[in-house]
Amino acid sequence: MPEHADMHIGARVRTIRKRRGLTQRELADASGVSLSLIRQLEQGAAPGTRMETAHKLAAALRVTTTTLLKRDDQRGVEPAERWRALQLSVQLGVGSPSEPPTVKGVEALLPSVRSAYFSNRLADLSALLGPALRDADALGDSVVARGVRAHLLQIAGSVLTQVREFDAAETALQRALDDAPDRLRAAAVVTTWSWLLVRQGRLQAARELATRWADDVEPRMSRATPEELAAWGWLLMQASAANLRDNRRGEAADTMRLAQSVSVMLGRELPRGTERLTTWGPTTVRYKAAERHIVLDEPDKVLRAAKRPRRTQARQRPALAVSTEYHRHRLDVAKAHTMMRQYGEAVDVLTDVHANAPEWLASQRYAQDILGDVVQKRRTLTPRMRELADALSVPL
Repeated sequence: MPEHADMHIGARVRTIRKRRGLTQRELADASGVSLSLIRQLEQGAAPGTRMETAHKLAAALRVTTTTLLKRDDQRGVEPAERWRALQLSVQLGVGSPSEPPTVKGVEALLPSVRSAYFSNRLADLSALLGPALRDADALGDSVVARGVRAHLLQIAGSVLTQVREFDAAETALQRALDDAPDRLRAAAVVTTWSWLLVRQGRLQAARELATRWADDVEPRMSRATPEELAAWGWLLMQASAANLRDNRRGEAADTMRLAQSVSVMLGRELPRGTERLTTWGPTTVRYKAAERHIVLDEPDKVLRAAKRPRRTQARQRPALAVSTEYHRHRLDVAKAHTMMRQYGEAVDVLTDVHANAPEWLASQRYAQDILGDVVQKRRTLTPRMRELADALSVPL
């Protein structure tokens, strides 16, 4: 747990328990947590409480685990400080739990972590991931334990990349790749790692990493599974993105065409899976193809693609509309509007993304840059533009 977190959890447990009208013994019976441990928690005398224990107490008290982990004194904290505990968990560790965790117990935490990640609730992730990683580190080296730990570390690497904590993100992904128990998990980690390298401007390293792994995991087409196609396709798209930004347009076009062929071969959009943190299929590839037109200074093609009716897109919209890839695509659409000097339309798009993923949008430098362009080019700003600029911390 982060510094003083156990005292904080104990205070919350005591407050919520009293509101529920439960005695300590009744809470122990309902949660399966020992009465002595609950007493120690409420007295602030139980260092290193397991994440699994917090999860059990939260379930018995009918609150989210995040409710027990959140600290009132973290409100309004600077973004870099918010992620300090997760950085320490990834890079240094934060001590051992007083009770030995179990693989089953840590696996039970994954749905909460994944839900916060996929819903772009970054503040919740900052509370959940560090303690979950601390428990996962104590699980040992069985195949199942390594898989759980690699998955948590990949999520940590992804979110740390989003908030531009690049050193900690790379450490998390290095550890995740080392723990990955199979090629599909490893390929998923490398996909996230190559994205991190592009974000850092390390284009040659990103291109070489994604290309090497794409060559390694290329499946035999006659018997490839959907997950194998998705792993290969994502690596191809990451190689294309790095090539394009490195002004290797021919290679970028070749790898993107191959990724498009793989998506057509699959013929449908795969939801996020246990190995992947992203969707995969024709629609996701189309989003990435639109991103190419931003890099190539072709905003009109982005806007035409965004307006093009797609029967499959209409059917898949509910699931895709909450995906990070969809939100990133919408930022490309907003950028295209600014490039065409359509500032009101750009703000409309940003406002829509903010309504669906406010925490995610606030952490995106790309969104800040887009709105910054609007602020600079407009002589006057509407109240909505000012509100959005405040939400994204864009100086006025």
